[in-house]
Amino acid sequence: MHVAVMSVELRLPGCASLKEKRSRLKPLLAGLHKEFNVSAAEIERQDSHTAAVIACAVVSSDGRHAQQVLDGIPGWIEARRPDLQVVDQQLQMW
Repeated sequence: MHVAVMSVELRLPGCASLKEKRSRLKPLLAGLHKEFNVSAAEIERQDSHTAAVIACAVVSSDGRHAQQVLDGIPGWIEARRPDLQVVDQQLQMW
């Protein structure tokens, strides 16, 4: 069994409130779940309305497959969500 987790740091330009931030992140997290079949949640910077850190996790019997799934996430975010900017990403595997 292989567990892989990718954290993605995001910038939310023009976001003026935490309510607006939630309205941007909620569809993003649902879209990641639907597209990649991963668990996704905001894990850091909950009090900032201009930044967020999300984590996506996948469990697989094949470590390469888990890594390939997560490697596609930053590009998918940039391609489909021009209102968000990917600042950094980190992949961890066990």
